[in-house]
Amino acid sequence: MKKDSIKEQLQRTTRRDLWLTVAPAALLVGLAFAVTFYFVKPAPPMKLVLATPQDEGGFRYFARRYQERLARHGVTVEIRQTKGSVTSVGLLSGDTAEADVAFVQSGTAGGEDAARIVSLGSLSYVPLWVFYRGEPIDDVLGLKGKRIAVGGPESGTRALAQTLLSVNGVDKSPTELLPLERDAAIEQLKAGSVDAVFLVSPAESPAIQKLAAAPGVRLLSFARGEAYARRYPYLSKLVLPRGVFNLAADIPDHDVVLLAPTANLIARDTLHPALAYLLMRTASELHGSAGLLDRSGEFPAPLETGFPLSDEARRYYQAGVPLLQRYLPFWAANLVDRLWVMLVPIIAVLVPLGRAVPAVYLWRVRSRIFRWYARLKEIELQLEENPGKEMLEDMMKRLEEAERAVNRIPVPLAYAENLYFFREHIDVVRRRLLRRLSGAPELHEAVTRVAS
Repeated sequence: MKKDSIKEQLQRTTRRDLWLTVAPAALLVGLAFAVTFYFVKPAPPMKLVLATPQDEGGFRYFARRYQERLARHGVTVEIRQTKGSVTSVGLLSGDTAEADVAFVQSGTAGGEDAARIVSLGSLSYVPLWVFYRGEPIDDVLGLKGKRIAVGGPESGTRALAQTLLSVNGVDKSPTELLPLERDAAIEQLKAGSVDAVFLVSPAESPAIQKLAAAPGVRLLSFARGEAYARRYPYLSKLVLPRGVFNLAADIPDHDVVLLAPTANLIARDTLHPALAYLLMRTASELHGSAGLLDRSGEFPAPLETGFPLSDEARRYYQAGVPLLQRYLPFWAANLVDRLWVMLVPIIAVLVPLGRAVPAVYLWRVRSRIFRWYARLKEIELQLEENPGKEMLEDMMKRLEEAERAVNRIPVPLAYAENLYFFREHIDVVRRRLLRRLSGAPELHEAVTRVAS
């Protein structure tokens, strides 16, 4: 029964020591993880809403390509078709944005509501094509007084057309600006119902190449193209080489100077960094090849878009794809990236605690025994003072009490050597006391009693 009581007491003491040692350490680790979680971004969403103009810049085709590529990484892309770049910007604006990313034409103004929109870069040139009927002209100045199809009210084509026409004073009466969509404008130009059309489309577009070969239709070459590019940084001056559409038919039959905005990928500034890198990586795969007007590797690029470049895009264009995404699947790269951050509390807290906690626990166990060393040292100091018989017997009595008290201290078996070390030290002091007692004949009886 007594053995069971001692065992239970030992278990209770051990649990108390462990609790008092481990609990503060666990609290510190929990606090470190909580602080780390505060700064770690959550896992990226696996769904994106992509706003794209349906009849502008070839965006609809590329939206499907992005949808296919991102699906391979487990990201679902919902395509939200809009009436133009202006509408697409609107879907990203405000506190209740309805889209995450969007394709837009450079030069599309977002206004004050677009303060939280950032650019992920330019994807390609999408030239402005001005087709017209009549005598040859070398600038939009020659369109004054004509019937001009400038695109839908919310399209980037209309915004660019109005910019060029207004700066030349061509947008005033008797010039007539018609809000016709692309297909309707092309048909009416062929039929002669309008005098000119403004179109923004890639050079590879079949509709553009067919219209360039249509009888009676001319393609405007901007003689002042360099001046426009200097005035409007989001425009580039490009040269469409003679015969590039059809060498056999020599279409076009002369070099044509074009003004080209760029197709751009913009996003909310709250877009998860992992998704931003994935989108730019996809952009490099889809837009990095050469075209009729683009050189290989020219796009994507951090060109002027009218929106500030995001931090992720700036790092991407400087250093390329993040290391983990080069060698791991998207989900694995993101998981490892988050785990690296979680290693901070492990390295900064757990490693030192791994050494400190056992030491603290050992100190708690030893402290129960070590405080009796003060009693032992006190007896030794009194021996140096040549005490008499009564004092020696009292010292022996206190020594025996200390040994009995220490023997009752519950100590885990792993640390029991500390208890036996103390008992050895008690024996050392006891032998000194016995020698002092045995040196006095009148104390022989006391020595015999103590020895027994």
